[in-house]
Amino acid sequence: MLSRLGNLEQLGLSLNQLNRSILPYLGALSSLKSLDLSGNNLEGCLPSKELANLSKLEVLDLGYNQLNGSLFLQDLCNLENLQELDLRRNELEGSLPPCLSNLSSLQLLDLSENRLSGQISSSLISSLTMIRFLSLSYNRFEGSLSFSSFANLSKLEVVELSVLNGTHVDGDVITYPNQLEVETESTPWVPKFQLEVLHLSNCNINKLTGTIPSFLSTQYDLISLDLSHNNMKGNFPSWLLENNKRLKMLDVGSNSLAGSFHLPPHSNNLTALFLDVSSNHISGQLPENIGLCLPNLRYLNMSINALHGSIPLSMGNMSELFSLDLSRNNFSGEIPEQLAMGCISLETLKLSNNRLQGPVLPTHSNLTQLQYLYLDGNGFTGRISAGLFKSTHLWILDVGKNNISGRLPAQIGNFSELKWLSMPGNYLEGPIPTEYCKLSLLSFLDLSQNGIFGPIPSCFDLSLKFLHLQGNELTGLLPTALSKISSLVTLDVSDNYFSRNIPNWIGTLQNLRFLLLGGNNLQGHIPMQLCQLKNVSILDISHNNLSGPIPPCFGNMTFGRARITDFSTFVFYPWSATAGLDIELPGYRIEVSVPFIRGRMTKSEEEVEFITKKRSETYKGDVLYLMSGVDLSWNQLTGEIPPEIGYLTATHALNLSHNQLSGPIPETFSNLKQIESLDLSHNRLSGEIPPQLTELYTLSTFTVAYNNLSGVLPDMMKGQFSTFGETSYEGNPLLCGPPLKSCFSTSPLPPSMPTMAGDKDDGNDIIFYACFSVSCTMSFLLFIALLYINCYWRGLYFYFVDACIDSCYYFALDSYYFALDNLRKVFTRPRA
Repeated sequence: MLSRLGNLEQLGLSLNQLNRSILPYLGALSSLKSLDLSGNNLEGCLPSKELANLSKLEVLDLGYNQLNGSLFLQDLCNLENLQELDLRRNELEGSLPPCLSNLSSLQLLDLSENRLSGQISSSLISSLTMIRFLSLSYNRFEGSLSFSSFANLSKLEVVELSVLNGTHVDGDVITYPNQLEVETESTPWVPKFQLEVLHLSNCNINKLTGTIPSFLSTQYDLISLDLSHNNMKGNFPSWLLENNKRLKMLDVGSNSLAGSFHLPPHSNNLTALFLDVSSNHISGQLPENIGLCLPNLRYLNMSINALHGSIPLSMGNMSELFSLDLSRNNFSGEIPEQLAMGCISLETLKLSNNRLQGPVLPTHSNLTQLQYLYLDGNGFTGRISAGLFKSTHLWILDVGKNNISGRLPAQIGNFSELKWLSMPGNYLEGPIPTEYCKLSLLSFLDLSQNGIFGPIPSCFDLSLKFLHLQGNELTGLLPTALSKISSLVTLDVSDNYFSRNIPNWIGTLQNLRFLLLGGNNLQGHIPMQLCQLKNVSILDISHNNLSGPIPPCFGNMTFGRARITDFSTFVFYPWSATAGLDIELPGYRIEVSVPFIRGRMTKSEEEVEFITKKRSETYKGDVLYLMSGVDLSWNQLTGEIPPEIGYLTATHALNLSHNQLSGPIPETFSNLKQIESLDLSHNRLSGEIPPQLTELYTLSTFTVAYNNLSGVLPDMMKGQFSTFGETSYEGNPLLCGPPLKSCFSTSPLPPSMPTMAGDKDDGNDIIFYACFSVSCTMSFLLFIALLYINCYWRGLYFYFVDACIDSCYYFALDSYYFALDNLRKVFTRPRA
């Protein structure tokens, strides 16, 4: 039926589920001027041949499909009337085809968000004389591009060349080598265009000099400008705001800009909506009139700079502001009441890691739309004021690492939308309110390092994934309500006063990856159910009163052998937003995306403290998800170490010290190929140290001190063992070999005994045998003579025999010590 529509000029079929089967019938529409097939299910190669007969086609939109393969446009390049070609958001590969220069009427070319690579040809760019809109962003282009190739494109209004490098996708960073480099100062040139949109994020602008493009001083119609992630130097370009009265978005974040943040002298009519100056070296104070100059601002990010002073009171005039980030600066004073009362549209407020004081929020706060509040790492004091409880729509509340005191506020239980509650490192006290059991959406809870006491509420059956309660004064038993939290990834209740046995239900938490129960009063045996935690990678049950043997089933646990991707579903993203800025230009509409994070909790925020290499380490982000370790130290465990422990091949740390373990060190420990810290000290281990342990080349900390080990140390000059000193083996009196002392006694001989000098074995042997022969001969002759001699000579004979016996005795004793000395040299001589 389509083929009958010979006079059809415009056909819009976007946002459907059409596939390639419709393409053959479109070739019959000979009068077609506009074809929109965006947002469908078109797959495979680009349909150049199917559309080659549409000679009158002016607009072709195939964006937002699944087209892949090479960007082959040979047939489409023959469409001389084509004015707009939109292929964004596909999976097209290859380089830009030179035939694009044949499209002399082309005004819009959008190839963004594909997989195109290679260099961008300057000659191709300069040949597009009619181009108004050019978007090549988020591909994999490389090489250097001189921006002077755009100089003669007088109709140019939009240029987007931003590079997909360092972009966060699901918490990870995607990087590509050989980035695109844009040079604007190589040759003198004067632009003939007046741009309205320029996006050059992550383009290594003027890589050698880092200067801000000078041609921007000739631009007066800019609406959206993105120069972020370019390592540009110099002062903040306030002249951009002064020259471009229509500027709505300015992003110069993640550069090396310095100096003060100044606003133009005549800035009362600025229309800026989005301003990002984060991750630079801006110093000084914010202008007092910033709220008067930018009353329409919706997004302001000045985090990670060196700003100081107080937060300007005029910010209370920014009634349209929905996101404010001033974190990681040196702001002091209190949060202005004008801000808390006037910024009624504020959804995100991030003031972390400053030097702010006073109450968490002013008492008369009116931030009723607030969803994400980050105030951690400051000096807020006193009780949490009533102003906070007016923000009933909070998703994220972080007031950790302050000086907040008083009891845990029960009113937080009324925040029914709360997903992330973080209050560690304060002076909060009292029991955990039972009102918190109403937080049915809560996924992250951190109340660690406070003075909270009492039991965990038995109603605590929330949808938690991360629970941190360490460093408090909690008592009683671990409630069975925790067994209902099947989604739990982290359970850290260390350094409290929990007692009784480790509950058997702990094995039902199949998603548990980090279990820390150390520093409590837990008793009894280690339950076999603990071995059911197949995905656990960090286990700490140290500093308790556990007894009995180590379960052999520990060898069945993963401890780091599970892939990180297996736990990606447990990562919590409350919200990741992209602010859309629609720009109307004659003939078409541009949707400019201004990415920012309103608030989220990813694996990069999760922290776990674990003792390894004899020091406490905080593991965070990807490092945490790569770490694995077992700490059973400072208990009363008995029996032999199960050989199955040696099957934990991905474990980085193993601590079994300060127990009552006996028996030998298992030879299977040689399988711990990734072990970095191994502590078996202060036990009752016996036998020799297995020589196979010298194959552990990643080992940096090793100790078996204060056991009952014996024998000669293995070849400790091999591999990592050559770095371990005497302290790694001390307290084992029957151990010998370097770096310990000799295996045999080296005390001096008694003074009355003659000492042998040198190592001349032959000379000593001759003396010994000569004396022995003479003594025997003389004894025989004297015996015969004494039969005929009187009693006087008989007395002399007996005296002489006694003297010879004494002489032979001392010679024999000297030979014995001489042999022992030779044996010592043999055992202590280094092997080749």
